[in-house]
Amino acid sequence: QVQLVESGGGLVQPGGSLGLSCAPSGTIFGITTMAWYRQAPGKQRELVAFITSGDITNYADSVKGRFTISRDNAKNTVYLQMNSLKPEDTAVYYCRIGTSRVYYWGQGTQVTVSS
Repeated sequence: QVQLVESGGGLVQPGGSLGLSCAPSGTIFGITTMAWYRQAPGKQRELVAFITSGDITNYADSVKGRFTISRDNAKNTVYLQMNSLKPEDTAVYYCRIGTSRVYYWGQGTQVTVSS
């Protein structure tokens, strides 16, 4: 079964940057939308950003102007560049890759913003 492998999380100081990536362990056919979610302790999982097969993007208001989602269709990979990070961005970040039939989820990667 295909799994999504995330990388790039870690500890960063406020104002710093991190880049996340997410790639499947095998081939996924018919990918449509790719997205990043996050879940902070004690909070519900929330959508951070998504990108459609036509490269239309959408962001949560809390990250607009600071985060950028992108995709490499040849590699079936989705990226999230996070700049000007704030302590409230601390969460476990999950990628999601969708087809017309199913959603695949990553295992999550921890992002901690702290001085």
